[in-house]
Amino acid sequence: MSKKLIGIFTMLMLISFGAIASDDAGHGGEGKFNPGVMIMHHVADAHSIDIGTIHIPLPVILYTSNGIDVFMSSSFDANHEYTSSSTGNTYVNHHEVISFKGGHDDHGVESHDVDNEGKTLIDFSITKSVFGMLFIMLMLFLLFRSVAKTYKKRDGMAPTGKQNLLEALILFIRDEVAIPSIGKKHAGKFMPLLLTIFFFIWMCNMLGLIPFFGFNITGTLSITLVMAAMIFIIVTINGNKHYWGHLLNPPGVPLPIKFILVPIEVASIFIKPIVLMVRLTANIVAGHIIILSFVSLILIFASKGIAAELGVGVGAVAFMIFMFVIELLVAFLQAYVFTLLTALYLGDAKQEPHH
Repeated sequence: MSKKLIGIFTMLMLISFGAIASDDAGHGGEGKFNPGVMIMHHVADAHSIDIGTIHIPLPVILYTSNGIDVFMSSSFDANHEYTSSSTGNTYVNHHEVISFKGGHDDHGVESHDVDNEGKTLIDFSITKSVFGMLFIMLMLFLLFRSVAKTYKKRDGMAPTGKQNLLEALILFIRDEVAIPSIGKKHAGKFMPLLLTIFFFIWMCNMLGLIPFFGFNITGTLSITLVMAAMIFIIVTINGNKHYWGHLLNPPGVPLPIKFILVPIEVASIFIKPIVLMVRLTANIVAGHIIILSFVSLILIFASKGIAAELGVGVGAVAFMIFMFVIELLVAFLQAYVFTLLTALYLGDAKQEPHH
């Protein structure tokens, strides 16, 4: 079994290497390979999905003061410009940031979302990360819907297949995360939230490990920012009197100390979701960058001769396989850590006073 897994990992890494090598994102005008450009191209969000030389455009949805423009990202010409026939707006795609061409704000400063006539622009485009996120949401819906039907058909019977796998993970989140962190009284109320967080992050991380697709969903700061903001809102709403009392008026603390302690406690309310966001994003992006760095080594030494290419290539592929296995563990651990910290924050908010 282990030999088969190693063979699969090796095959995936070689396919990934071939796809990246055939992609011209890391090559400048003179054809020289630029590892920084290639890595950022595969890590950053985009308005298209690139699989080697295959280019899959995604919908661009722009809301402006004089109308809504919807078109495919392939509509941009060689100069990365597009003029809408319905609104007359001219847009430019500069490093995957879409803005008005020659846009300036009221002070004459170049702006991405305001043009010379004062029209504003809001980008609702379905980017690569958004597409991957919607795909994962659909897959999770179909998966859990199928498992729910199985539970109804096999009521009282031992679980099998997908039901068996998911039940083990669900019980793990309930017994090892929710109940110890929140307490048995309130754990059931937050189980749907915790399960959604865990499976969503885990599946997004696993999708990001599929070679040559280049998804980096949980490594996109805007997505983790929204997730952290949602946790912040939920924890704040569910805070009881005991929780807010300890934050704003800690009992048994001298008054001079409260002037120091209370601002720190209030700041911690905002720091906690920021920590959630940064930890998840940094860990996922770091893993992708390391793997792509080993790919870059092979491409860099390819111009140094066959001996250098083979010597570095063997070692780089071996390290890529090792990092790929580590990333499989990191994908699960980051989902678990995010879910655990969320449960701890909720546990603090719902904690009952001790007499």
